[in-house]
Amino acid sequence: MNMSRNLSERPTIEPRWLFPLLDIVLAFFAFGLSYVLRYELQIIRPILDPIQRDFGPYVPYAAMYALLIWLNYERNGLYRNIAGRSWLEEVYLIGSGVAVAIVPILAMFFILQPLVTSRLMLIYVAALTLLGGSLSRLARRWTLAYLRDRGIGIRRVLIVGLGEVGRSLLGIMLARPDLGYRPVGFLDDDDQISAVGMGRVEALGGTERLEAILERQNIDTVMITFGWKHYDRIQQLTEVCREMGTDLRIVPEIMQLNIREVQVENLDGIPLLGIGAHRTFGRFNQLLKRSLDMLLVLLLLPAWALVCLLVTLALALEGQGPVLFWQQRVGKDGQAFRMAKFRSMVRNAEQLQAEMLRESGEDPRHAKFVDDPRITRVGKFLRRTSLDELPNLLNVLRGEMSLVGPRPATPDEVELYEPRHRRRLQITPGITGWWQVRGRSNIPFDEMCELDMYYINNWSLSMDIEILLLTIPRVLFRSGAY
Repeated sequence: MNMSRNLSERPTIEPRWLFPLLDIVLAFFAFGLSYVLRYELQIIRPILDPIQRDFGPYVPYAAMYALLIWLNYERNGLYRNIAGRSWLEEVYLIGSGVAVAIVPILAMFFILQPLVTSRLMLIYVAALTLLGGSLSRLARRWTLAYLRDRGIGIRRVLIVGLGEVGRSLLGIMLARPDLGYRPVGFLDDDDQISAVGMGRVEALGGTERLEAILERQNIDTVMITFGWKHYDRIQQLTEVCREMGTDLRIVPEIMQLNIREVQVENLDGIPLLGIGAHRTFGRFNQLLKRSLDMLLVLLLLPAWALVCLLVTLALALEGQGPVLFWQQRVGKDGQAFRMAKFRSMVRNAEQLQAEMLRESGEDPRHAKFVDDPRITRVGKFLRRTSLDELPNLLNVLRGEMSLVGPRPATPDEVELYEPRHRRRLQITPGITGWWQVRGRSNIPFDEMCELDMYYINNWSLSMDIEILLLTIPRVLFRSGAY
């Protein structure tokens, strides 16, 4: 096992020299294009000297600038493939690197006073370098996401210990496939936990089977989530991983606390960890979320009103019953409300569900039937395109639902919840959410809950916007809808 690799870095498939080389090329390209913009096209300000200046004298400055760009990016950690780092954070690192690199070049212009100088051209250089670096990182993210969706460049993970920390770890990997980790199974010495899988993540038995699992399955990384009170057992499992040459990660015991609840203070050199309540959905954040909902719904009102009119006409012509279907659902803090949908099933659909559950063996907490015979002809189209959920926007306007959040459950489903599942009821339910953009109907109930927990623990306004944007291709390509 390679113990020298920085453990905060995520797996990647591109060679480490690729982006340093690309950034150097982009720096030279920025100088060349800036020269064209300044002297050929004369953008912003014309050249007063009619004599055309050659690019040759700029080459040494371009080489120095490219070297500084590489050194600054290396120093500020841009080339470290940090797990969970956002694109905006990368843009910030690129911007700071460009700012630090351009200042010495500008100073050289003043000190050396070459015949060829253009401070405006340096502004072009900085702007083009920032643009090129940012777009290259964005293209990299899209490419890696495409490859990881097809199983390329991922690490297969075995989780050891599926307590609260193990479940949180599992939820993060399910919610963030862009990190490059795919959980394939878990081990736990609790017979009740190890007897049932977590959605599509297989339960593989107790920890004594670790060596056999590593021999039989292609596991890239083992993640141990036991507390230090199990130190002896952790040592034994560590030795097994070392002997098998398998990459190992151990969650520190302080991580038994949610790191977002920990504040670090310094008392004359002594670090103090303060543990406070984590209030992701405080009043201000709830106001922000509600404001986003209302803004988007009202902006899109003409479009969705027109679509609703067309759907209403189609359902009226089909003549299978009322256009709208109202169903009792459970919202925030367990409050019941009536959720509106376009009718997509026959009149006695709810009466037929109990019999279908007995025959199919589907999970009653999240029952989804492929080729459901209760769905009407128009209803099949509405469900494939998710148009049946458009009336949910009425619930959003009334404050009973949000655009993004856990999908509201029926009272019968909530009665089957375990205590940990009830955390889904802490916030306003939504039309779309993490589980919809990660697989929709294909996601089992337990896995869906872990994705909802990740959303609740990590909510931000940018996360809501990201989920809404990811929902668009899911709906257009009808992925996981039936």
